Amino acid sequence: MRDEGLLSGSQQPDEAAFEAGLRPRRMEDFVGQAELKERLTILIEAAAERQEPVDHLLFSGPPGLGKTTMAAIVAASMNAQFRSTAGPALERAGDLAAILSNLEQGDVMFIDEIHRLPRAVEEVLYSAMEDFQLDVVVGKGPGARSIRLPLPGFTLIGATTRVGRVSAPLRDRFGYLARLDYYPPGELDAVVGRSAGILGIAVDAGGRREIATRSRGTPRVANRLLRRVRDFAAVRAEGRVDEATARRALEVFEVDRAGLDRVDRAILEAVVGKFGGGPVGLSTLAIAVGEEPETVEDAYEPFLLQQGLLQRTPRGRIATALTYRHLGLEPPPPGAQATLL
Repeated sequence: MRDEGLLSGSQQPDEAAFEAGLRPRRMEDFVGQAELKERLTILIEAAAERQEPVDHLLFSGPPGLGKTTMAAIVAASMNAQFRSTAGPALERAGDLAAILSNLEQGDVMFIDEIHRLPRAVEEVLYSAMEDFQLDVVVGKGPGARSIRLPLPGFTLIGATTRVGRVSAPLRDRFGYLARLDYYPPGELDAVVGRSAGILGIAVDAGGRREIATRSRGTPRVANRLLRRVRDFAAVRAEGRVDEATARRALEVFEVDRAGLDRVDRAILEAVVGKFGGGPVGLSTLAIAVGEEPETVEDAYEPFLLQQGLLQRTPRGRIATALTYRHLGLEPPPPGAQATLL
């Protein structure tokens, strides 16, 4: 059975409690994203001086980079209550209205996957974000009427992996839009070291470095790999994690030196071996590797694109010269595939 999703940035069902214990609570404990932290600190301090809530914030970026953690840190920095929900959980306008009507002055409301809000639910947010008022429809049919209820000042923080799918009217109501980027290996090394300290795992500099370089720029993946290396070390290396132990452990779990797992390689091998290097459509590619198209697009493609191992074009996905080299193959001659990089 394959370790499906081992290197996907998406949160696995058993990870919520584990991640909660590792999440930093203060801005200074958050590793990486230095420019974003500086900008948010300015916004928080300015809002505190005015004794106002922080302006509404929209965080975007691939899964696992710390959007939820950063939202909680903003709330803690403002000494505000943090209320969290997710776009798919708000099926009706009344669901959102119930949450909004229970907010208190200065609260931070966090909506994960905000691009998945139903349209009717999203429209409730417009007046709430702009005017701190809630539009409520009383009655039905010709006798229905709309009344406006005042809301306390609050901060809405949205998180999305697909900022392009957040509608323009909603996006324009956020005061600051921020993108979280992939982490360099040095920062992931610090993430692994911090998590190992919290979990009581004995890992040396070489072990940290080996895990960090295979974590595809994502703290959530780094923590996930640390858990698997810990398991391997407990059984095969007397609990200590050095470079050699980490390397052997990650080889056992089929994570290569570039940070690709079996699903990543299956995607690349399908493009090259089954479709002649492309172009191939997303749906066809997903069927070829036995995954859902959304999983391929959200969980795997971003890193492959960022590493130059895949090219996305209007006609479909195309293998690059780096794809062939990573698979140990010779790239075709320049004329054989005009779009090959």
